[in-house]
Amino acid sequence: MEEQHSRRQQKIFRNVTLVQAGFLKKSRRPLPTIIGLLVTFAVMIAATWGAHAYFSLHSALVSMNGNNGSTATSARIAAKKPISILVLGVDQGLEGRNDKGNSDTIILVTVNPTTKKATMTSIPRDTLTEILGETSNTSYYMFKVNSAYQFGGSSGSVKTVSAMLNVPINYYVEVNMKALESLVNALGGVDVNVPFSFSYDWCDFKKGKQHLDGRHAIAYARMRYDDPRGDYGRQLRQRQIIQAVVKKGLSVNGLVNYQKLLKVFAKYVKTNLTFGDMTSLAINYRSAASNISSGYIQGHDATISGTSLQIASTEELQKWSNKLRKSLGLSPQTLTNQETRQNSLNETYNGVDFSSNETITNYTIYEANSITPRSSDSW
Repeated sequence: MEEQHSRRQQKIFRNVTLVQAGFLKKSRRPLPTIIGLLVTFAVMIAATWGAHAYFSLHSALVSMNGNNGSTATSARIAAKKPISILVLGVDQGLEGRNDKGNSDTIILVTVNPTTKKATMTSIPRDTLTEILGETSNTSYYMFKVNSAYQFGGSSGSVKTVSAMLNVPINYYVEVNMKALESLVNALGGVDVNVPFSFSYDWCDFKKGKQHLDGRHAIAYARMRYDDPRGDYGRQLRQRQIIQAVVKKGLSVNGLVNYQKLLKVFAKYVKTNLTFGDMTSLAINYRSAASNISSGYIQGHDATISGTSLQIASTEELQKWSNKLRKSLGLSPQTLTNQETRQNSLNETYNGVDFSSNETITNYTIYEANSITPRSSDSW
């Protein structure tokens, strides 16, 4: 256990060191994006082609969820209750990256079959949060939310986001970056409305409607520094790609294209949804796919010990907690976690003003159970 904890701490130290040195902050790592609902559309098509399609899909999903080809359906989905899915885009698959990496795209999806509505909430990768690992023994640590994946994989990301927003997360869908390029190509490209003209990674984009192949879709979702809205503008373009892929995927025609999509899912997507879950989702939850609302958690620019972060105010976190809980049919609850505690301490002792648009430079990370500031070496 001590050895495992030591390895985890070394990973954290590497993250902090690289950021403070400027390497991670300046990197242009790819941002994979895909929505959990998209995984279910292949099941809808399966009914069209009968047994052959059924068994092809089953084989692909076995690969997707760690050889769990179970046809059993979880109690929540079987009861047609609202569900939440954390979609993680991991920075692997391109530019020679083969390490575990971070989850640089984080989208929390809720689907309510009763209200026939779905939501997509983007969580900026640099949002300051308490990082929770795979076990309850994980030591206290505040850093960027995207590092939760490196620290504890999909399980760690689910625990971290769930605690940050006080929202239960039932399932996850983890997507390798390479999936986006392959998926868009398998669909024959997608159409988006480009908000402004720009060039990135040898790809040109002109304002207005444009058809994108896989390589252009990746470039479109990756560009950040030339966007007037920075990472928030990039998140908007990510959601554009997601919705375009969902729309095109639901209208896919032909067994050949269908099989191409299955190969992409089998190779690049991991999930804890079973085959039975996805079949039931396709039948009982599909009406929500045509009524998707999207948004993002707005943070404040901040610099702590030379590291650039986004800090979401308690008001902002509470707003999204209420919205997400309502979408799941849950009553609102007052957020009480390390994020709100740190915000309160900083407002009280450091005069941090979340109503200001200025970059926050006096935010301090405090120890978990005291008002003693943590050293930059330990957070």
